[in-house]
Amino acid sequence: MTWWLVYTIAASLWVAISAVIIVLQRRPAASTIAWLLVLVFLPIVGLLIYRLIGPLRLERKKRRRELSRRIVDEGLRGLAALDSDSEHHQLAMVSIGVGGSPPLRAESVEIFIDGVSTYAAILEAVASARDHIHLEYYIWEPDTIGTRLRDALVERANAGVKIRMLVDGTGSSKLSKKFLRPLVDAGVAVSWFNPVRLRTIRRRRADFRTHRKIVVVDGRVGFTGGMNITDFHSAELSKHYWRDTHLRLTGPAVWPIQRTFFEDWAFAADELLPITEQTVPPPHKESTELVQVVASGPDTSSWSIHKVFFTAINQSTKRLWITSPYFIPDDALFTALITASLRGVDVRLLVPKKGDSRLVDLAARSYFPELLEANVKVYEYEPRFIHAKTMVCDDDVGVVGTANFDYRSFRLNFEIIAVLFGRAGNTRLADAFTKDLADSREVKLVDLEALPFTARLGQASARLLSPLL
Repeated sequence: MTWWLVYTIAASLWVAISAVIIVLQRRPAASTIAWLLVLVFLPIVGLLIYRLIGPLRLERKKRRRELSRRIVDEGLRGLAALDSDSEHHQLAMVSIGVGGSPPLRAESVEIFIDGVSTYAAILEAVASARDHIHLEYYIWEPDTIGTRLRDALVERANAGVKIRMLVDGTGSSKLSKKFLRPLVDAGVAVSWFNPVRLRTIRRRRADFRTHRKIVVVDGRVGFTGGMNITDFHSAELSKHYWRDTHLRLTGPAVWPIQRTFFEDWAFAADELLPITEQTVPPPHKESTELVQVVASGPDTSSWSIHKVFFTAINQSTKRLWITSPYFIPDDALFTALITASLRGVDVRLLVPKKGDSRLVDLAARSYFPELLEANVKVYEYEPRFIHAKTMVCDDDVGVVGTANFDYRSFRLNFEIIAVLFGRAGNTRLADAFTKDLADSREVKLVDLEALPFTARLGQASARLLSPLL
């Protein structure tokens, strides 16, 4: 028996066994086919990649996180009551139906469209803390704003405030022990979400990330949105600053943000935090704005943020304006956008002219021709990188969060969004979108048809990798 025959038999067995394992995962067809192609044509490299980020690596994490979720939910069940006067009962029920939180009243809702005001508001909230501060970030850089926030936390910790800081093991990998030392010395509890280490790489997915941006102060003030802790978000600190959107909430609407942090802390730090009137405080005053916080991640198969996006798109009757730095929709959302436009909805998509990933840019632009043929308006934001993740639905629903309009955010990352019910939040987001359009160029179908063959081939090829991006 020649070596070639041995190789052929071994490779065939490998492909057959791998195919059975992957198919039994019952993942979306596109993702399943993409993994099969990788393993067939790159058997050695494919095996290494699969060991790092293959779907089987989710199960152990999933069981641990589900346990923490059940425990935390038990403590919060009696504190969060569903508001019965919401005009968008069906949309709210989507997240509730898969175990999410109901819409809750926000005593105040403030939307920020720049890093300078966002960081000023966060630092002000930190300075006002009296009981605790909880922070969770995908990226925390040891730069000017990172140091500024660190020092503010040290001051509060020295004043007796209990502080817990959770950062992603990959996104915040630049944080050194030297940088963190003042925090640790002041008594701040610092934990890492899924740190990538050689001794644990066989048991963990390397791409299993928390993409959330969370700050909760005394259980009453909460922040989330697109901005990490990095100078790149601030015009004060970087000439190449990004355009982004962030959100500040107060009142009961902060409870689900707190719960999300509790779950992630229980998973990463193996500590169950107490549910008390200090961590989940009663409301101070009556309020009229309704906010539903929706969290999702690969630890469940509910994909709640994906379902909320899908429902909101299909319920839209007037306008649907979406801003996303990474646009790689799956078949369901892509079809929903096209059919919404064909129904007469004013569908607009705003993306950066140049993103921070060439491959993602190519894949995103492969979807533009079909959108334009369905009368969807597509715009490229030109001044700088736009990192905002927002959606404006009709006149009374808006979305701000950490989730991009792509496969990774909907199925692979841990994300969080806030659905704003009512005209106030919707109008604020619509005004920001209109302002951004003034700095954007509308993409025309004739321009895409004039692209050279190599450009169109590159976009189409990148699209094949969409489920893996």
